[in-house]
Amino acid sequence: MNDKHEYMDVDVYAGKSAIVTGAARGIGFGIAQHLVAGGATVVLNDVDAPSTERAVAELNARGPGRAIAYTGDASDVDFIYAMVAHAAGLEGCRFEIVVANAGRTEFGDFFDFTEESFQKVVDLNLKGTFFLTQAAARQLRAQAAGGRIILIGSNVGSRAYNNLTAYGMSKAAIAMLARQLVLDLGPLGITVNCVAPGATLTERTALEEPDYAGIWSQLNPDGRVGLPEDVAAAVGFFLSPAAGHVTGQELFVDGGWTGYAPSPYFAEQIRQWEKKGPR
Repeated sequence: MNDKHEYMDVDVYAGKSAIVTGAARGIGFGIAQHLVAGGATVVLNDVDAPSTERAVAELNARGPGRAIAYTGDASDVDFIYAMVAHAAGLEGCRFEIVVANAGRTEFGDFFDFTEESFQKVVDLNLKGTFFLTQAAARQLRAQAAGGRIILIGSNVGSRAYNNLTAYGMSKAAIAMLARQLVLDLGPLGITVNCVAPGATLTERTALEEPDYAGIWSQLNPDGRVGLPEDVAAAVGFFLSPAAGHVTGQELFVDGGWTGYAPSPYFAEQIRQWEKKGPR
């Protein structure tokens, strides 16, 4: 991510505390970095303790805000309640921001998808997101000063994609959660929005496909793969004063992919057709 952060004031989040789940790497880390660069105190959550500690050390070396490690399972409701209480109890800052980023991707053919894999997706993507939002909203309601909640969805929640039926279903539900909650949270001055990334180059996606950036630069209309800072910038918009009247929305950050939605599977199919020649 851009270390200079020219697009934002360094103190835009000063005096505020935030929770970002699933933030030891990838998109979550990019969002946490954005917040720390703006002066926030970020409770950085991930299930992997060594990775969480490394991420916190890296962010604290950069400042001007600070990161605090809070390792644990973001699908565990008791853990979620404790994490929100921890963030709300930090001295010198006021709890205002939650980014429910933790999620799980399970690939699998629909006909062979197991109950175990389904439950893993549902527990983190749906249960974890729902109860983190609930716990945060309760705390923000008690503070009576508004707040911002960002849910991280996916463009796969809007367009069909091979072998991601359960994942896509869960991400579509997350977008609906943001829309539904305008009724509960709007009167409290709490905005809730969903950022839906497309193909994003992270440590995980680069391991899954060595030419991930090359493939998606061809599939995305804007000619490049997404980066964590692209998603962080969209989160930053929803956190900004400019978005004070924006709630219940889903913002796609995918270089235009959802406009026509070709998949790598389709691209491979085209290559096979080309090899066969005219029919």
